[in-house]
Order: sequence, then structure tokens, then C-alpha cells
Amino acid sequence: MICKAFFDLQPEGLHLEDVNISIEKDGLAYGKGRIDYADILSLKPVNHRVIISLLGGKQAVISMLGFSFDGFWEELLRCFGERTAESLFIEEEKLMECDAEYQLPVLSNPMVASGILPDESIRNTDVEMGRGRVQLYTDSICILPETCHAIRVPLCFTSDISLDGYLLHIRMRGGEEYMVGRMGNDTHPFAERAIRQAKKVKEKREERLFHVGLTEPFTEKGLFRTADEDTYWLAAFGKNSCAVELFTAEKTATYLYIFMDKRLFVYALEEAMEAVGTHRELIFLPEEELVQKPLYRMAVARSGAVRFLRRCSAGRIIHSATHDEKLREFLDLEKVL
Repeated sequence: MICKAFFDLQPEGLHLEDVNISIEKDGLAYGKGRIDYADILSLKPVNHRVIISLLGGKQAVISMLGFSFDGFWEELLRCFGERTAESLFIEEEKLMECDAEYQLPVLSNPMVASGILPDESIRNTDVEMGRGRVQLYTDSICILPETCHAIRVPLCFTSDISLDGYLLHIRMRGGEEYMVGRMGNDTHPFAERAIRQAKKVKEKREERLFHVGLTEPFTEKGLFRTADEDTYWLAAFGKNSCAVELFTAEKTATYLYIFMDKRLFVYALEEAMEAVGTHRELIFLPEEELVQKPLYRMAVARSGAVRFLRRCSAGRIIHSATHDEKLREFLDLEKVL
């Protein structure tokens, strides 16, 4: 979709009049410039203007759209939402989609969620509330707001899902809580299906894990997506160190991590592996390569577990004749220090 409008970008002081603005699959093009959806923090319609908050404290304003405003806004939301959903790597069947109210925990500093600054502690989280698209899949609930805080909530890691009035409370095993609701006639069917799917996916995941064996020195095992039948991972632990082996079709190395709290690390490891699905390069791609891939930047920004795991990275061991020796040395490292 292409419309003529005024375009302002601050603090650069850029002002363009009657410029063609094109809504594309992965961003907005204006004149000779471009905004990638990966750089957008939020979208807001204000007095027939579109306010776009960007990383780095920048703000773009699109105005003077005239009668094209409604169509432009709807198309922008649609394309931003589809690109966001793409970054969540949703691979499963969609069961329902509704316009709903939502409430979710977010980091108070948007630069953290985008990977520019390291993660903050739980004390620095806020709550975001609004309306957006909420989708139920066979293994997850996805909340797609008009901000950078979209999230895919895996049903296998929920501790409780319950309907209170018109609000569905989704509680996670790590203590986080999400709320969606006020979907009109879809509220009760959505809740019933979500509860049913959570039970199904947990049972299927438990059955699959039962058939995954452990061999020395590995003591923990886990899956990627529940429907991904032939892949899994194993983890071996030292005092404050972990080595993870991916059992997939790709030829990979053993990935190394250093952590402070084992329980927290294992939770993040399990959730990060589930989040990346078949896009396993997200957990080990170097930062300089990640910044060159906008879709991957969006994916990392929308998964706290993936960011946490990447931050714990301590390198890798290539499969070779000295692999086992190096692995034992690494796992014993913390005992020596």
C-alpha cells in the first residue's frame, strides 16, 4: 500500500511533505529512507496521525493522510502484526484468533528487550495493558499488541490457566502471569480450548521425553517444539557450568554456558530451546551477525529466555578427537576456580 503524506523524524529534524510512504512486508519506506519493523517500539494513532516510537529514542510521525488514514492504519497494523508473528516462529495449527484485552509483564527499559542493553532484574518489570490480537495454537497462546512486546506463551510451561469472569489468567511455572480476555462470545470457547490444549501438549511432551535416553555425562534432557518428533537436546553440568548437545539433523557443536543459579538457568534453557523451534541458530549466532538479520533481532527481543541463554554463552566445542577431553575440562572448570 502506498499513500502520500507528511513524514517527520525526530530528533533528526527531518520533514518531508507529500512523500510516498509504502507499507511493506518487513517495514515502511518513505522517500529515500526506510523503517524496519524490528526497530519499532510502538505504534499509536493520535488525531489522524500515526506516531511511531523507535529504538534509540527516535520518533516518526506520519500525518496529512486525509481519507487514506483508516486504510493506512489498518494495513500498517496488519503488516506489523504478521511480521511480528513471523518472528515468533509459529509452526503449529491455529485454533482461534480474537481481538482481546491483554495484560503482560514487560521490562521497564525497552532497550533491554531489544537486546541493546543487558536484561534487568525482575524488580524492573512493568505491566503493559491494552487491546490486540490474541491467537490460540495447538501448543501456544500468542499475544500481538501494537508494540514490540508481542509474545508466544508455550502451553507446556504453564502452571495454571483459569477463567475469572471475562479474564483468562495464564500463570507460568516461573511466576510470570499473562491475562487475556473480554473477547465477547469467544471468551469462554477460547478459555476452554486453551485449558484443553495445555493438558494435551503437556501429556504429549512428557511421553516424548520419556523415550529420550540419557548417557554420560548428560543429566538433563529436553525438547524443542512438541510437534518436532525427531529432535532433542541433552545437558551436562559442572558446578556453575553447562554443556548442551543438540541432537538434530544439522551437524552442530557442543554449546557451553556459565551460570549463577542452576534452577533459573535450566528453566531458561528449556524455554529458549522450545522458543527457537527449528531456528536453532538463534541460540549461538554471534551478535555481529544477529544485528544484520532484522527478523532474528525481533525474535530475540521477544524472548527473555533466548536473551538469557545467549548472555550465559561461554563458547562451544567443535566435534573432534579432543572433544571429550575439552568437555570434561570445561565442566570441571568451576571446581578449580
